[in-house]
Amino acid sequence: MLSATLLTPLQSLLCLLVYGAATFWALTRVSWVELVADSRRQHLFYGSAFALGVLWLVRREFDSGLTIHFIGVTAVTLILDWPLALAAGALAQLALVVLGQDDAAALGANGILRLLVPVLITIGMSRALEARQPRNLFLYIFISGFFAAGFSAVGTVLTGMGLLHWSGQLQPPDSLVELLGYLLLVMFPEGFVNGTAIAALIVFHPDWVETFNTDRYLQAPLDDDKS
Repeated sequence: MLSATLLTPLQSLLCLLVYGAATFWALTRVSWVELVADSRRQHLFYGSAFALGVLWLVRREFDSGLTIHFIGVTAVTLILDWPLALAAGALAQLALVVLGQDDAAALGANGILRLLVPVLITIGMSRALEARQPRNLFLYIFISGFFAAGFSAVGTVLTGMGLLHWSGQLQPPDSLVELLGYLLLVMFPEGFVNGTAIAALIVFHPDWVETFNTDRYLQAPLDDDKS
């Protein structure tokens, strides 16, 4: 997460426009009739927004204006699918701004880092996996959960570095090895948190995970045995 002091006014404006347009598009893709009619889905939506808000409060702030925290968006994206995931994330982010925990002037940039980048990477990897019609649920857990979350963290870090380089505030690592060390440092914890959450939900409540194909991953092997 970045403070507005690390960004130029032009960056803040452009990021807000991009984030606002993506959020608006996501809201138009949400089936509001189904959401209103399905109380279970409502609970998942508001619960995800609350969980993201709490997770983002567990952070490490630096004097430079940089803040590090878990993202958690990969799990939410797999649970709700991307339109509702963006909506839940936007709700959580607005709540933190109202509470004074986030910089309102950097809303767009942080929305891109926290939400757009992780959602894009998660959906891209999940859909690439589903295109192969796999039946091994461990592929879903590890690729769509662990690895998608890990690469989302890496993508967020690199995007943040790009924004800082653009604004002239970037202090690059001394070497490529040091950069890789930083990326691994954020990749594995993020993957573990999201992957563990998805694995637990698939075991106990697979119907809660919108992007999980229960018929193929859990029932198809049984049907093959019968035949």
